[in-house]
Amino acid sequence: MAGLAATFGSGAMTNSIGEMEDAEVFFVIGSNTTEQHPLIASRMIRAVREKNAKLIVADPRDTKIAKLATIHMSHTIGSDVALLNGLMHIIIKEGWEASEYIKTRTENFEKLKEVLERYTPERVSEITGIDKAVLRSAAEIYAKSKKSMILYAMGITQHVAGTDNVKSCANLAMLTGHVGSPSTGVNPLRGQSNVQGACDMGALPNVYSGYQPVTDQRIKGLFEEAWGVNDLSDKAGLTLTDMMDAGQRGDIKAMYIMGENPAMSDPDSKHARKVLRNLDFLVVQDIFLTETAKLANVVLPASSFAEKMGTYTNTERRVQLSRQAIPVLDGTMPDWQIICKVSSKAGYPMSYDSPVDILDEINRVTPSYRGITFDRLNNSWGLQWPCPDEKHDGTPFLHKDKFARGLGFFDAREYAPPPEVPDEEFPFQLITGRVGFQFHTGTMTRKVSILEREEPKAFLEMNPKDARRLKLINGSKVAIESRRGELYMPVKITNDIPEKVVFSTFHYSDNNINDLTINAVDPVAKIPEFSCAVSIRRV
Repeated sequence: MAGLAATFGSGAMTNSIGEMEDAEVFFVIGSNTTEQHPLIASRMIRAVREKNAKLIVADPRDTKIAKLATIHMSHTIGSDVALLNGLMHIIIKEGWEASEYIKTRTENFEKLKEVLERYTPERVSEITGIDKAVLRSAAEIYAKSKKSMILYAMGITQHVAGTDNVKSCANLAMLTGHVGSPSTGVNPLRGQSNVQGACDMGALPNVYSGYQPVTDQRIKGLFEEAWGVNDLSDKAGLTLTDMMDAGQRGDIKAMYIMGENPAMSDPDSKHARKVLRNLDFLVVQDIFLTETAKLANVVLPASSFAEKMGTYTNTERRVQLSRQAIPVLDGTMPDWQIICKVSSKAGYPMSYDSPVDILDEINRVTPSYRGITFDRLNNSWGLQWPCPDEKHDGTPFLHKDKFARGLGFFDAREYAPPPEVPDEEFPFQLITGRVGFQFHTGTMTRKVSILEREEPKAFLEMNPKDARRLKLINGSKVAIESRRGELYMPVKITNDIPEKVVFSTFHYSDNNINDLTINAVDPVAKIPEFSCAVSIRRV
């Protein structure tokens, strides 16, 4: 995220998955890890069960990972900044901060202290709903350990305060010296395959590959030389949410969408579908005819991962070679070949012969990938960037001696409530997420009969006390209404969710919960909010 970049570089995991085996404490916030990242969750569970590691989970829901926790903090939705500031307030008050680390490795500590003074246990308990004694215990466990890892996911980034949430995690890690050594760090768990690799390769509006800013004239010149052009823009482009807004205004007339399904995954997705329909020209490149592809003027059928060779960069910054397993299906083509043909037809010839040629160019123009060559990947299980040359073994953890900017910068954040909170008309707070048997918008998993058998339809999780008030039983059908629309689905009654909070998934096109969510975004990272106020009535 943009808010983390100044200190931590890219927003990637600072540490490695294997280091979880030796961690003493895990602080998991905004991550339903067992459902979304089951292999990573298995590492944590093993460390907890076999090595007595402590597990702190901050999540409104009592998820499977929360049930294993030493401490589970079921905090009020959107109160993450207050919670994190409250933990830091206690740590400083008790003298548990890493004084020498702060003195030699960081700056702006006094400003952080000034802000944290306002986050007393009493105030934080009132905002978050967490007991003061529980806050103190969590702070003590995290701060006093020599090897504490923070792990987070979209549960804290997909908020209007997403940048503030991530910066607060960074502040907590630096305050306790838990950055720059094994089994520590701030570790975002990526939501989809190769999200990390896409960001690394410049699939962001303000950077070239390796997070090299488009505004830097020297870097602009390097890419102009590499690509044989002399007119690259030095202006940052638009984010996904900005593009949708521009499409609504008519400032964007056409879109080319690859491997993404915004007709379902965008917040207020009815608005997204309206924008896509109103474009003059929409091209979708995908392996299936998704809800978005059905709106396209042209669909370019791509090949799946099994039909092509290339590299993926996983959540721990590890670049791995993926080999072709089956022949390319008739009528399809690997993404890189489609892009080359479209580019050539559009007037800029692209003449790569293979993914090996493309990786060679990546090595030339991306300093952090310079040593991650095809020959090395072909004879290993992957290399972690930064890997500046072919003699380098890769980097298992970041910031050993210094941060990307030199000194780590404490950037204190203030708590602000979510953009839409429950009221008399809409008394429930809706949150969304995934279940283990389905993935994202269901494009692939809903075509697998075994997975579809396990989780065939959307449901609405609700606390038993709320269900009794509304005279509902398990399976009762309800109408869920927000300021943007209404849906009907069955209720799943469970103690795993607090009162006045409901939960559903966004896997199902026939009952897309994102039709209800709010179109509000983080002002810095432009990541959308995916919680909103709703009313519920029995049908």
